[in-house]
Amino acid sequence: MPKRSVHAPTSRRCSRAGSDCVAAWRIRIATSSGPYRRLIVALLLSVQAVSAVPQTVYFRSADGGTTLTGYLFQPSTPGPWPAIVMLHGRGGPYSSNDNENCTFVGAGTASPCNVNTLSKRHAMWGDYWSARGYLALLPDSFGPRGKANGFGRFTHGDPDRADVNETNVRPLDAEGALAYLRGRRDVVAGQIYLQGWSNGGSTALNVMIRQGNQQGNQQGDQPGFRGALVFYPGCGQTALLASTISTTAPIAMFLGADDEEVSPAICQHVADRSRQAGSPIDVTLYPGATHDFDEPSSLRQSAPGNQAAMDDALVSAAGILDRWKK
Repeated sequence: MPKRSVHAPTSRRCSRAGSDCVAAWRIRIATSSGPYRRLIVALLLSVQAVSAVPQTVYFRSADGGTTLTGYLFQPSTPGPWPAIVMLHGRGGPYSSNDNENCTFVGAGTASPCNVNTLSKRHAMWGDYWSARGYLALLPDSFGPRGKANGFGRFTHGDPDRADVNETNVRPLDAEGALAYLRGRRDVVAGQIYLQGWSNGGSTALNVMIRQGNQQGNQQGDQPGFRGALVFYPGCGQTALLASTISTTAPIAMFLGADDEEVSPAICQHVADRSRQAGSPIDVTLYPGATHDFDEPSSLRQSAPGNQAAMDDALVSAAGILDRWKK
């Protein structure tokens, strides 16, 4: 893994109920080790406890019929801002501690799955992007379709997943999120990015495939997603719309070498073929990292490969978006 020199902001004031401090401490974690790293983790957890609650918003999927629930992480700095759409994985956007009895999530309906029960990973990344000046939007593809409890591991063949699949359902949700963000005055319409994990990572790749198939990489007369950060996606024949991705918008894949759910080798083959076809795709493979390596829970982070992968991915992903903006 390449070594990077990153300096944490040490004098920045803590604002937006602590989210700026959260980002600062996370960068420090990414450049620290040993007892100092463990101390910073403890401080981060205490700061995140006072972070501002994201805003709950509603918008239409591009399927023309589904009203989606989304969670908006807003920067404290004045807009307009660049934005990023975050696509959850097969477990859904909510914590597994709360989603067992969840079904429908939508406007006017009480549910134990809501903005206060988002998973640690989604809350972490949402706060991280907002603290860096990005408006982050996390759409819920499952709750508005009565499947808020998500799906467990190794459920790829579950027929109940068909109407929330990553090939021709969830890409329309991402495109609906793009249209929603483009309609906001506080968003820079030409600087909207995509991030997805696992099933959401496959969805992100399919969005880029769809976008690349449209003339000039445009959606009508509007720009599409400027690029995609894709974490441990499924890249098999049933997961992707094409085995070669044709796109002028850049893609960065982050894969775990010891992924127990999907094959990083297949994704590397897809990336190789796509690069040979002229698509700008980069791959980072983390030795010893498993599926969900950036899940910040103590159980998942007990694997040393996951700690190193999450630390690097936080710094690397931010640097990549900053380069794509130029």
